[in-house]
Parts: sequence; C-alpha cells; structure tokens
Amino acid sequence: MGYSLVLGVQRPRPIWLMLSLLLLVILLAVSRAESQNYYDLLGVSREATTREIRQAFKKLALTMHPDKNPGDSSAHEKFLQVNRAYEVLKDEDLRKKYDKYGEKGLDEQQGGRYESWNYYRYDFGIYDDDLEIITLDSGDFEAAVNSGEIWFINFYFPRCSHCHQLAPTWREFAKEMDGVIRIGAVNCGDNNHLCRRRGINSYPSLYIYRAGQRPEKFTEERTKDNLIRFSMQFITTTVTELWQGNAFSEIDSAFAAGLGWLITFCSDSGDCLEPRTRQKLAGMLDGLVKVGWMDCTTQGQLCSSFQVTAGATALFPPGSSLDKQGSVLWLNTLDSREIYNQVISYLPDMELLTSDNFQRKLARHRWLVSFRFGDRSSASNEYKKLQAFLRNDHIQVGRVDCIADPELCQSLYIHKPCVAVFKGLGIQDFEIHHGKDVLYNIVGFARDSVRAHVTTLRPDNFPSDRKEPWLVDFFAPWCPPCRALLPELRKASIQLVGQMKFGTLDCTIHHNLCSMYNIQAYPTTVIFNGSSVHEYEGQHSADGILEFIQDLVNPSVVVLDPSSFTERVKGRAEGQVWMVDFYAPWCGPCQALIPEWRRMARLLSGQMLVGSVDCQRFQSFCQGQGVRAYPEIRLYPGNARQQDRFMSYNGWHRDAHSLRAWALSSLPRASVDLSPETFRSLVLSGRDHWVVDFYAPWCGPCQHFSPEFEVLARILKGEVRAGKVDCQAHHQTCQSAGITAYPTVRFYPYLGTKKHEHSAEHINSRDANVIADTIRQRLQQLLPQLHSKPKDEL
Repeated sequence: MGYSLVLGVQRPRPIWLMLSLLLLVILLAVSRAESQNYYDLLGVSREATTREIRQAFKKLALTMHPDKNPGDSSAHEKFLQVNRAYEVLKDEDLRKKYDKYGEKGLDEQQGGRYESWNYYRYDFGIYDDDLEIITLDSGDFEAAVNSGEIWFINFYFPRCSHCHQLAPTWREFAKEMDGVIRIGAVNCGDNNHLCRRRGINSYPSLYIYRAGQRPEKFTEERTKDNLIRFSMQFITTTVTELWQGNAFSEIDSAFAAGLGWLITFCSDSGDCLEPRTRQKLAGMLDGLVKVGWMDCTTQGQLCSSFQVTAGATALFPPGSSLDKQGSVLWLNTLDSREIYNQVISYLPDMELLTSDNFQRKLARHRWLVSFRFGDRSSASNEYKKLQAFLRNDHIQVGRVDCIADPELCQSLYIHKPCVAVFKGLGIQDFEIHHGKDVLYNIVGFARDSVRAHVTTLRPDNFPSDRKEPWLVDFFAPWCPPCRALLPELRKASIQLVGQMKFGTLDCTIHHNLCSMYNIQAYPTTVIFNGSSVHEYEGQHSADGILEFIQDLVNPSVVVLDPSSFTERVKGRAEGQVWMVDFYAPWCGPCQALIPEWRRMARLLSGQMLVGSVDCQRFQSFCQGQGVRAYPEIRLYPGNARQQDRFMSYNGWHRDAHSLRAWALSSLPRASVDLSPETFRSLVLSGRDHWVVDFYAPWCGPCQHFSPEFEVLARILKGEVRAGKVDCQAHHQTCQSAGITAYPTVRFYPYLGTKKHEHSAEHINSRDANVIADTIRQRLQQLLPQLHSKPKDEL
C-alpha cells in the first residue's frame, strides 16, 4: 500500500485517490499508444514508397527484434507493433484503409507473427540497397517490362540459398550493364501472386523481357561473363563499320532522320572503343545516335578527311561538320557510362513550346510535355530519350519553361515540375503523370494515357452541372495508394467509354473544391450521377470499379429501414432467406465490409436476399433488435413461422467468399454424397444426367469450391442431378473413374444407354454459372441423340 507523509506521520492514501491515479496512468498509456501511428513507428513519411518502408522496417528489425533484446520483457510486444505497421503499410489496400479509418478499419490478424533475427539480417529484401538493381513490385512490373526497354529480371525467394549465392555476382553484373539494359529483381516472398502468374516455380529464375515478345530464360552457369554475354545478344542495335564506300551516305541518311553519329576511329596508335563497348553504347543510345567505327589502318584517307590521324572517338550531332566550330564533341574516355553521359548532355533538348504556339501544336497531335521551372537536371537529359521510345506511338515530345511562360503554366494549375500527356484535343484534355520519375514509368504512362479517357480536373472544367455521369478521384500526389489507383482508373475508363467520364482532382492544389465535397482522406473516389452522389468503396482495381458501377445500375443489396425490414424480412415468405448487415457509417470494419458485402450479394443472387440497415440513422430500431456492436451480420432462415429467429456470423474472415460459404451452409443441401454403390447405380446405371464433384477433404481448393458446387446444384435443379464423391474414403471408385487431381468436375449425360466410368465429360471450370452454361449448351448439342436413341433395357 502507498503512503503519504503528513506532519511526520505516515497515513494510508484513500482508495478512491489510488484508483484515480491508476485510471490516469492507463488513460495516458492508451493515449500514447494511439498517438504513435504506423508511419511514426517505422520512422517514414506518409508519402514513403514501398521500398522505403521495407528499408525502414529492416533497420528497426535488426535492432528491436526480441532475439537481440533478451533482457527486455516488452521487446516482443514492441516488435509486434512495428511488424504490424510494416504488414499494413506495404499493402496498398490495407494502407488505404489505415489512412482513411486508422486501426479501426483493419482486421486484427496483420502483423501477428514475425521471423527470426537472422531472416531480417540475411534474407529480407536482398537487393533493396543496390542502386543499379531496380526492385519491382506487382504495382510497377507490367509498366516496366512493357516500356520498350530491355529488362533482365531476377525472381528470387528470401530463404533460397542459391539466390544468396547469386547475389554478389548479380550486383557486379548490374554495375557492368548499368545504362545498357535495366536490371531488376522481384522478391517472390512479397509478390507471390505476380511470380505465380509469370510461371516462376524455382529460384532464382532469370528472365530477359522485351516489349511485345516472349520472355527468354537464362539457363547457363550463373557467372558474370555468361550473364553479360547472354544479355548482350538482345541488344540488336547495329554497330556500323564505315568505309570509303558507305560512310557519307550512312551519315547523311542518319542526319536526315534527326540522328547523330558516335564514331570511334581505330588505328595502331591512340585509343579506340573495343567491340563490346561499342555494342553497349549502341543499346544505350538507341534511337538517338547511330554508332559506327572506322579502321584507319585501311581507311587512312577517309580518317584524314575527318582530321583523325590516331585512335579517337567523337560525336557528330545532326547537321554537324568539321567546318562548324564546336559542333563536334571529341571524347577523352573509353568508359561506356561516361561517354553516354557526355553524349546525352550534348544532344539538343526537346522542342520548346511557348504560349505563342502551345494551343496550335496541341490541337492536332498527341504530346508528352515536360513542364520545367528553369532547372536543368540529369532527369531532363534522360527525357531526351522519350522521343525515341514514343515515336512508334505517334506521340510527340516537348517542353515548357514555366519561368519564361508563367501565365501558361498557371492557367493549367501547374506549379512544380511535372510531365503531362495532351491527347490531341487542345489544352482542356490532358493528364498529369504522378508516378515514379523514371523513364520506363513515364513511357508506360504516356502509352496508357493516350488510350484512356481520364482528364485532370480544375475549377474551370470540374463537372459541377453533372449533365452526364462522372467518376471523380480526389487524391493527393504524395499518397502511394492514390498513385496505385490511377492506372486502374485508366483501364476502367477504356471499358466504360461513352457511358461515364473520368477525372482526377489534386486536393493539394484545389483545396476549396475538395473541402466543398467534404473530402477528408485520399484517395476518395466519387460517382456523380445527376443529383445522386456515391462514394466508391472497394479494391484499387479496374474490376472493382466496374463492379461498383454495375451495382449502382442494378443494386444487389436492398437498403432497409424499420418499415421495409418489418415488411420484407420479418414478413418473408416460406423458404425465403435473408442476410442482413447492421452497420454504422463511422465504423472502420463496417466500411471495409461494404465492397465484400456487395460482392457476396452478387454471388448469392437467386439463392437468397441480401440487405443492410444503417444503425446510425435508425439507432433505436437497431437497439430494439438487440444489435450491440457493428458490423452485426445475421441470417434469417426460410422458416416464416419463426420470423424472429436468426443466426449471427462469428467468423474471423469477412471477405465475400467466406461470408457466402457460411450463408450457403445454412441452406438445405441440393447435392448428394455418393458411395461406390450409389455412384454405380445412380450415376452410371441411372437415367438422369449427373454432374459430379470428385474431391478430397484435405484439399484446400476443394473446400473453396464446395459452396460453389452447391450453387451449381441449385441452378441445375430439375435438369441435372449433382453428387459428390469423397476420393479419400472411396479411392478405388475415383481411380476407376480416372481421377488424378482434386477437385475434378465431370458431367455424365444420359444418352439412352448405360454409362461407363470413362464416359464422362471433363468440365474445366470452378465457376457455378460457367459450369451450368457449359452443361446446358452440351445438352442442347445432345438433343438429337437423346431423341433418336432407344431406351436400353435394364
């Protein structure tokens, strides 16, 4: 017991005071825990990239891990917090939910486990700290490999010993080939879906990617020389030998096409670029400069005409000549990277667009425009390569100096350096690039943007009158989930062209417009359809957006109030089943459930009715129904005589498929379990059509397919019977039927004769609607046989 000293006498403190102090300590602890958000825990800014988040977590893992703090009893809990922060922020969808709703918007399972200290020291993010190696994630992989550049990518797994053995060689190789081709790495531990889609089934797997062509796998011994030799064969740019018979025609032809020449003169004295260096430079400067060489020991007169008497290397820009003072750049290095940097700096910049010609030029052609504020950086030098990449896409490239033309930039609300695509319809229809400031990302953006129908919005073109449907994405450029959503908006706009317009509004610039629509988190995507306004809640994908819009047109969830709940749910007909979500708009998990609830309702279409009740709006009604926490998910079964009876969902997962499986489990089964005897008598010897699911109880895909098969059984009820065979319990039956994988779906049509084990037709789908359509089409094809064949005698 605590004591206080009063006039030299010890007296016990009142119990109420001690309880108050204890409560204050608890509140302070809770307040401190809540104030320390995930970004602060990792020591990163809100605009941090996935790579920066991974790097920050790795540093913390090496110092905070419980293995390194054996005497700290709180080390486990502290590291769990950091691990949870990492697991959430590295995932784009979870990060969006956290940014919008805080921890309340998340499930509680993220970050519950972690690896040993050695894993973070040796296995975690092998190439994160290598500047020459670009770590690609699911979000930027497609843009990279389809950019037009050559990519050599190392697919690795953190725990793979061969991957670690290769790492030093891969780093040396990357430094050697820096600038010639792009060297990448994909961590298949973090991006397992990407790796599976790409057919990666062993580690490390090394592939060369070229746009529009199949990837080529490297299968030789993994040495630096072998890697260089393999990758160099894909640099198909020609290095031309110049001699008396072709030199001047080749040079004039390139000059006419706007290309310069890099020529190395080789002789017995002086320095000449070796063949591999020439080939590297040809790849690095492809589309900008032709690379050639002269043998001055045999072409002495030709070399003399270029005023060369010994080995040397020079750049001849378009239209240059030895007679023009300073037009030729003589190079004093043999290093390919140094030569590249000097050449790219010396080449003319992109075409300058000014307020005098801007509208006229943009009215007839598609343009990629770099807006600059007077600074000449290495990035602007790299932009000189854009024209070469975009020439075949018929996209012209130019630049605007916003220091010289401030009114032009201000009229477009451009206040900092950026790149934008103008789509050939004047200055109104353009889109600003908010992705990585790297060449492959800009090229991918330009190609996607000219095909898509997304417009950068400003006060003068914001759809305030809303005469036609608009999808408006309110975003902030620093927000990674916002940047991840933009390419998905482009995909969706292509599919919905003519039905809906798409626009993006930068809330860091247009604060007033965003405040007018009460935008409090980014990204917030809103559908304006006349007087109706709907906020998009769903996955950051084109499919998710399309699903949401389809649901607006044809709602799958019935919005219930006290009156309609009493009439439709309580007064339901016999056999009618309802699923109802009691929610509150302020509740994070409720918001996270919304898209899954809509998806589940579509999956259950025809099986049961799905509704929702807003308990913030109808608080007293929900209390009267005994709803005490949100979301409360209830199923009201088809027994109309027990109108108040319901079952509550207490499952851990609230995704559409888990909820659907739970709902279907409450319905009477439409399929039957088949034994070896009933399989022979009913399926093989009976007079009904059958669809059969051969499964094993331990098989995960079988468990996932089970509710889908029940849906199929209900869809086909009265037309085709549905049965299931447990291949673990009835191994011989499945073996006789030729079943080698689970689940396997077979269709056994009755054609008027006895069926056999192998007379079935394999169905290569696990979607109930697809299987039902396939079977019905097959029955239509079999109609002539069904009518012509006599019944067999049993």
